[in-house]
Amino acid sequence: MHVPGRRRRDLLVLSSLGAVLFATSTGTAAAKLPQADPLQQQVDAVHDTGAVGVSAEVTSPDTRDIARAGTAERGTRRQMPLNGRFRIGSATKTFTATVVLQLAGEGRMSLEDTVERWLPGVVQGNGNDGSQITVRQLLQHTSGIRDIGPEIPALKSADGYRAERFRTYTPEELVGLAMQLPPKFFPDDEQWSYSNTNYILAAMITQKVTGRSWAQEVNDRIIRPLGLRDTSTPGTFPFILGPHAQGYAFSTGTDVTVLNSSMAVGSGSVISTAHDLNRFYAALLGGRLLAPAQLDEMTTTVNAPELHVRYGLGLAEIPLSCGGSYFGHRGELLGYIAWGGATRDGTRTAVVYVSSDGSQGTQQAMITLVDQELCRTRS
Repeated sequence: MHVPGRRRRDLLVLSSLGAVLFATSTGTAAAKLPQADPLQQQVDAVHDTGAVGVSAEVTSPDTRDIARAGTAERGTRRQMPLNGRFRIGSATKTFTATVVLQLAGEGRMSLEDTVERWLPGVVQGNGNDGSQITVRQLLQHTSGIRDIGPEIPALKSADGYRAERFRTYTPEELVGLAMQLPPKFFPDDEQWSYSNTNYILAAMITQKVTGRSWAQEVNDRIIRPLGLRDTSTPGTFPFILGPHAQGYAFSTGTDVTVLNSSMAVGSGSVISTAHDLNRFYAALLGGRLLAPAQLDEMTTTVNAPELHVRYGLGLAEIPLSCGGSYFGHRGELLGYIAWGGATRDGTRTAVVYVSSDGSQGTQQAMITLVDQELCRTRS
């Protein structure tokens, strides 16, 4: 049964013999089983891989379908919240890239500007050279700059989390840590390596160009214009306000819901919901946030062998099993994993997230859910 705005598993009470609907037009009863809910089946499949809680939303021009499974907190029967908030992790990168491309479209900067032009002396040492790296290469992950993520104790272990969950990092401090490491390769559009440091630098460049913080630009250019009421840039604030599931990480299943996410400014700190993310993807691919030239730049992709996809500027291109492809981004930040995206024209979107570190099986089930739902809603 479909209910506009949500799917509810508890609408039908099933007897042990199954639900029976009676038709009386011929004077006899004809039994019909209710149709299976494809989205709920996919969500259940994700939950069966060991995720604590799962929630998904799929939208098209005339529908909004929601399904959930598992619990919002271990050891309780509390359901996953409808439209719950969570840390979207690296899906933040699409927000950052959108702001940078808007600035480029306004003529305030260029994708071919070097990092050195905007951040003199920041990227240097141990073979790193900002004068040889362009803004485009930051957004495309072809800069060669090392990823700072693995150097953050709170993201590495339960002990590290407990020791540093309230620690504040500055962008300059994070980039300084990355500069202690040699680049993975010299800037090269033919080589690719995922690095959160690239997007920390993009956030810093945004502030240098505009004179305002990355968070202010994201709020004024994306969140407020689209009316994303459940989306925020928390800065150093460590709590998730509003309805949300607890997040769990590490082999110990440590509750990691409380986190100062300043180590992920520009790269992974946004808090949102599946519904708001769907609206964002629909607006972005539908041409409401970027002019055609900038959207073409974002969706022009190169091979990203680490992720087994193609990657543009803050947006991945993923093949669909039914033919063609969609654009989206995986997101993960300590205890929450998300996968979502939209068809090329932005008319159909799908987002799923789990509230625990995902196994390979969990992540594959999430990818399958988005693929199957975008394919199913195409017809």
